[in-house]
Amino acid sequence: MVDTDRYQEDLLSDDSESGSSDEASGSDEEVASWISWFCSLKGNEFFCEVDEEFIQDDFNLSGLSSQVPYYDYALDMILDADSPNHDIVTDEQHNVLESAAEMLYGLIHVRYILTTRGMSAMHEKYKAIEFGRCPRVLCNGQPALPVGLSDIARTNTVKIYCPKCGDIYYPRYKYQGNVDGAYFGTTFPHLLLMTYPAMRPARHRESYVPRVFGFKLHPTNVASQPGNNAAAASGQAVHAPDAAHNASAGQNCANHV
Repeated sequence: MVDTDRYQEDLLSDDSESGSSDEASGSDEEVASWISWFCSLKGNEFFCEVDEEFIQDDFNLSGLSSQVPYYDYALDMILDADSPNHDIVTDEQHNVLESAAEMLYGLIHVRYILTTRGMSAMHEKYKAIEFGRCPRVLCNGQPALPVGLSDIARTNTVKIYCPKCGDIYYPRYKYQGNVDGAYFGTTFPHLLLMTYPAMRPARHRESYVPRVFGFKLHPTNVASQPGNNAAAASGQAVHAPDAAHNASAGQNCANHV
């Protein structure tokens, strides 16, 4: 949820400091926009900054007013515009307004990152590995991309997609995993890799091969081991007692020959 009170306090503090600086040096300092402030919050690292020109174009916001409560107030907050009706918002409505601004920006964001400029901004973040890496050992630290499991808001949280193994995972940090997946959508990572084919790794899913005494286990042998499911569920290592027993028996036979 967007901490609007903290944002307003930051603005007041910046204005005060800027005023003191103006008196001393006669120069103005630029105050960070709501968009920059929001994207800098812990947990919002996956977001890029949407151009205000994109937000100001009503065509790009088509259909969003029916999805977001307090749409006009939320839009004014995102654009740092003074709303003439802001004073009539009650304390109870204020919390709803905070969530509305976050939701509206997220729904605008998912549209923006599918445009040329938005895709370019996310491409730079991908090259800088700002979305994290695939946690799978055999993917060797492959950079990942954010993805949603649904395009409907408040359905699933954001996940990361690995272009190498083609699977999805939870983000490394829990606070990033609280972000709505619809703010990135189901299309983005795949469209980015189509737009920048040089960034697509060779699709090769190397699999771990279980071994006993250096010998590869046949998949049917691994699956047939008693207690495999229970051991796997408990996170314990799966042993192969039959193989060890056979090796020991073979050694005993050799000693008697």
